[in-house]
Amino acid sequence: MNDKQKAHFRKILESWRDQLMTEVSNTVDHMNDETTNFPDDIDRAAQEEEFSLELRIRDRERKLVKKIEKTIRKLDSDDYGYCDDCGEEIGIKRLEARPTADLCINCKHLAEIKEKQGAK
Repeated sequence: MNDKQKAHFRKILESWRDQLMTEVSNTVDHMNDETTNFPDDIDRAAQEEEFSLELRIRDRERKLVKKIEKTIRKLDSDDYGYCDDCGEEIGIKRLEARPTADLCINCKHLAEIKEKQGAK
């Protein structure tokens, strides 16, 4: 992967991470601003359910931020774009579709098959 391609993916990853971090901050502000002690049990339950859903989403995004940061470290160490399992190049098209991909399409397919077999 050349320097121009690395810069391209770094820009995508950093922008994605910054966007997620902004959303986390907005959620905290929203939850602080919208917290109301409703006298009605149904209203209170609806607010708690809304907050619970927001927190689950943010938890998934927190995990994604960690994966993005791991990917940026791979860019720094010139390991980006290579499969963690077989060491082959992942491919630009796959990285464009999923910039945090750490497995080539063949290894990812095998991992999904193994995961399905383990779930049965």
